[in-house]
Amino acid sequence: MVFNSWTFLVFFLLVLILHNFSLDWTKKKANLLIASYIFYAAWNPPFVVILWVTTLVDWFVAKHLFRAMQPRRRQLLLMVSLIGNLGLLGYFKYGSFLLDNFVLLAAELGINYRPAAANIVLPIGISFYTFVTLSYTIDVYRKEITPAKSFLDFALLVTFFPHLVAGPILRANKFLSQCELPCRANGKQLGWGVALIIIGLFEKVFLADGLLAPVADQVYTSVLDAGKLDAWSGTLAFSGQIFLDFDGYSLCAIGAAMCLGFVFPDNFRFPYAAVGFSDFWQRWHISLSSWLRDYLYIPLGGNRKGGFRTYTNLMLTMLIGGLWHGASWRFVAWGGLHGCYLIIERLIHSVFSIFSVGSSVKGPFFGEGLLKSGVSAGYQFGYVFTAVGKFALGLLTYLLVCLTWVFFRAQSFSDALAIFRAMFAGGSGHLNLGYYAIGSVFLITIGLLLFHWLLKDSSLEEFIYRMPNWMRVVLLITLLCGIAIAPGDERAFIYFQF
Repeated sequence: MVFNSWTFLVFFLLVLILHNFSLDWTKKKANLLIASYIFYAAWNPPFVVILWVTTLVDWFVAKHLFRAMQPRRRQLLLMVSLIGNLGLLGYFKYGSFLLDNFVLLAAELGINYRPAAANIVLPIGISFYTFVTLSYTIDVYRKEITPAKSFLDFALLVTFFPHLVAGPILRANKFLSQCELPCRANGKQLGWGVALIIIGLFEKVFLADGLLAPVADQVYTSVLDAGKLDAWSGTLAFSGQIFLDFDGYSLCAIGAAMCLGFVFPDNFRFPYAAVGFSDFWQRWHISLSSWLRDYLYIPLGGNRKGGFRTYTNLMLTMLIGGLWHGASWRFVAWGGLHGCYLIIERLIHSVFSIFSVGSSVKGPFFGEGLLKSGVSAGYQFGYVFTAVGKFALGLLTYLLVCLTWVFFRAQSFSDALAIFRAMFAGGSGHLNLGYYAIGSVFLITIGLLLFHWLLKDSSLEEFIYRMPNWMRVVLLITLLCGIAIAPGDERAFIYFQF
């Protein structure tokens, strides 16, 4: 069941109607939990058992952690949670990857090892809900939060259907407090929630799936036939597709939760307006980048143990972040490139002092204080840089990010190298994408960059509510028309595979 389907529309309307019945709050939460299990079971019912196991393990571990006084016992309980969560994630997501690489290593050593095919099916959303439960247990271990008073509340935290399969990655301290008192959307929240769903579906269905995905698919499935214009068109198409697809999902998730009276954190803040890669990661997939900061980068030492350790911590964090996205060396390369970008940016910052980070941030990316304010800090440039200079640096950031998307989209390393050769040396082929397809890609790219740049210090809500009422109505009707005329193939969201 995906947001861009009639099945979900019927499902969500029934949930919304039931949520507004005159029932006590406990029954309403139970209804939401049951609906969430039905939502997840629509993909593969047996995998609901994994959700139950994960939920039960961390519920009981957190309860005992809170009561335990002896450090050794607390560490042992934490290890139970880590092994349980990461063990399930490792088996289902990385089992085949590790086995394949072991076979290759054995072959290099002259050992002819041929195991039976693993045939492991990846449970949808496991990367996301595993991080939700892990952060809960770790926060209890650190004594930053107390365990949930109600098992129903904790189970809803893990399973609540708007965020279950692709985030945003929720934090217990933000969500559980909303479960204590009845949540019901007022008129403004309901209206804005519906608007977010419409905007998100338009981004996904009309722009990402209808206009950009066909170009990216054609180029990246025929890499040897791609010329220079083809390769650049396909890569720019995917850069727009992945943002509009994932941001579209996030807006639908936030909007659906808001219609039910719950508040989710923003997951994107106009990332293609970023000036530098620290700024980019404060704007892109914020719930993941903040998770990696709090539970990986800072525990590794952050930027508090000297330059070399800082660079090492940055690279390790980005490599693991890349591997989180998928069991492939391509994703490791994607994370490694971003790690290199961040290290180079930090070196430039320390050596030349070209720019400085504002707000409470104390260093490029993952600096302690990053994202704590809830508002992207961005960069505060000196008098040397004009508006044109900042825009040029932002454009350079975007183009370098596009290069990393090649590894993200390509089906193999050899395909990624073929795309790079076509982009920079020119390919021998020609895909005949057509002027309409290429023109659509470049117009959407330019429009996306300008829109992000104009709103980089604002928010979508501010932009919409600055419009006159009649203009908002016209905009939403136009978006609905776009959704209606788009191809109805109900293509899954890209991040469902992670």
